[in-house]
Amino acid sequence: MRRGRGQPVQPAQNLNERDAKKQIERLSTAIERHNYLYHVLDQPEIGDADYDRLVRELQALEQRFPKLRRADSPTQRVGGEPAKGFAPVRHRLPMLSLDNAIEEAEVREFEARALRALGRSGPLAYVAEPKLDGLAVELIFEAGRFVRGLTRGDGETGEDVSANLRTIRALTLKLREAGPERPRLLEVRAEVLYPSADFQRLNAAREEQGLPVFANPRNAAAGALRQLDPRITASRPLTLFCHGAGVVEPDPFGSHWERLEAFGAWGLKTNPLARRCIDLEAALAYRAELKDQRDLLPYEIDGVVLKIDDLALQRALGATAKAPRWAIAYKFAPRRATTVVRDIQVNVGRTGALTPVALMEPVEVGGVTVSRASLHNQDELERKDIRIGDTVVIERAGDVIPYVVEALKEQRSGTERRFVFPSQCPACGQPVVRPQDEVAWRCLNRACPAQLKEGLRHFASRVGMDIEGLGEKLIEQLVDRGLVKDFADLYQLDAETLAGLERMAEKSAANLIAGLERSRERDLAKVLYALGIRHVGETTARSLAEHFGSLEALADATPQQLQEISEVGPALAESVHDFFSHSANRALLERLRAAGLKFTPPERRRGEGKLAGKTFVFTGSLERLSRPEAKRRVEALGGKVVGSVSPAVDYVIAGAAAGGKLAKAEKLGKPILDEGAFLRLLEH
Repeated sequence: MRRGRGQPVQPAQNLNERDAKKQIERLSTAIERHNYLYHVLDQPEIGDADYDRLVRELQALEQRFPKLRRADSPTQRVGGEPAKGFAPVRHRLPMLSLDNAIEEAEVREFEARALRALGRSGPLAYVAEPKLDGLAVELIFEAGRFVRGLTRGDGETGEDVSANLRTIRALTLKLREAGPERPRLLEVRAEVLYPSADFQRLNAAREEQGLPVFANPRNAAAGALRQLDPRITASRPLTLFCHGAGVVEPDPFGSHWERLEAFGAWGLKTNPLARRCIDLEAALAYRAELKDQRDLLPYEIDGVVLKIDDLALQRALGATAKAPRWAIAYKFAPRRATTVVRDIQVNVGRTGALTPVALMEPVEVGGVTVSRASLHNQDELERKDIRIGDTVVIERAGDVIPYVVEALKEQRSGTERRFVFPSQCPACGQPVVRPQDEVAWRCLNRACPAQLKEGLRHFASRVGMDIEGLGEKLIEQLVDRGLVKDFADLYQLDAETLAGLERMAEKSAANLIAGLERSRERDLAKVLYALGIRHVGETTARSLAEHFGSLEALADATPQQLQEISEVGPALAESVHDFFSHSANRALLERLRAAGLKFTPPERRRGEGKLAGKTFVFTGSLERLSRPEAKRRVEALGGKVVGSVSPAVDYVIAGAAAGGKLAKAEKLGKPILDEGAFLRLLEH
């Protein structure tokens, strides 16, 4: 359950303005309450369908009575037109950085300095919090309503990113009337985060698409928050934690801990890991405890922040030009290491994209031995000026993916060599091209052995032809020995030939032959997906097969005819048309037909079941179901899955790192379900 069910409301057309105002206030309050329960407390009371109904009712009222729409209405989280730029705004109080400590002795010296400055000898109480690796922002509330949000900028002046901050569901737009009396003016200091798992998926998707990758989650958060179009920001899975304050008028608090408790009562999201410590020893014990939990957290932290709890003592200590004297960041040892680049090689992916990879002296980073790291593309390689022989700094981005941070140029001896990006494919020797608006160079030779190996893995995958026994090692042997030069060659293999390969016994060979035999019965949708046509995923492949009904009709379709399918846009249509325009691809399909593949159209999904007549779109990554499994479950209940958002869509299922489909769904007012609500819908 996500977010009690709302009370029925009178249709907007039957209301007068006075009653409409009451309804708008009631709905706005209810929606913000459920946002608070879901995004701040993680204690939802109602399901997504009920939540979406409340939002639609409010939207209908606001459209009927536009003058009653409040600036902080829940419907106004996603702005309309993109901004022309971000206006600079000066902070009332500077947003200072923190002094850092790496060793425990530095933290003890920090306390000793504070005690000397205060003329005290007794212990100091602290509030200890995770040091979040995100983007610092200031959230300004007047009379309890969010009015403006700024980036930190240079500490003195930030940029007005209010429209983008409004899209973050963890940010309340109206403070709750609970706890202490709300100040007339409240400036909240917060950190915007990009969750680690979402960051990894984002970079993987960008690399596959030939786009520049982000160096770390903090950069991804900054990039998302500084989009001129807030609809793009809304499609990113950003969250935030509130941890401090600027100007507070009037300020009733005596301690930082009291302030954090008030933040929570008012609906502001604070970090549940924050802890009040009676003295420095307790704070140091907290730091050791948090270090052990670091790998389990869903976001990046790089240490703890220790703040003297008493606000009167904070004011007495003051600040330097750069940092407060009452707080310090006790950082963890960096998960970085230095090593030497022994060589740079280029890998060729399934779509022909060329990716430079650094081959390095093995080194341990965060408990894992690393010897290879992607350099992503030529632009990134040249921007960082990574050379063969360089000593480089590497880290595990998101504590998972090895990442080259920089070359230590001051350590160069003069023997280092610049890497020259190849003009020919290293696997097949054919010329490479760089398509317009892409950062990746590509090999266009469909017979390229490197592409063939990756293509065969895709062809044999479970959601493709589902050929059991055709694994990576076997594919390497088949291609390297010249036994398989394209997909059709798989069906010419015999058990005797297979049994002669390394690690292939007679039983394994027989199992593979049986798997190939079963794959001949796969329908047209499966074959289209398995062929690896660029931009054609499983859903699109099925839609193409259902719409055209036969391979011949699809192969002869024009780009305009292809775009008659709702989820097929110009780029996808051009990709499909281009594939069938190549004589080599046509010949491959004829050889597959001759090998016994049926190319039968998939059974049209019956309009039976509890989801009959309902159309779904998936965006982002699901945690508990694979996308194919989610699609199968919808179809088993009579529903339909399409690839793009349109007025005909009934539900949009938004997972992690949801893209532009989410923004379009919100613009069209379509019901948006998270994975939990989607699973409950399937169950009930």
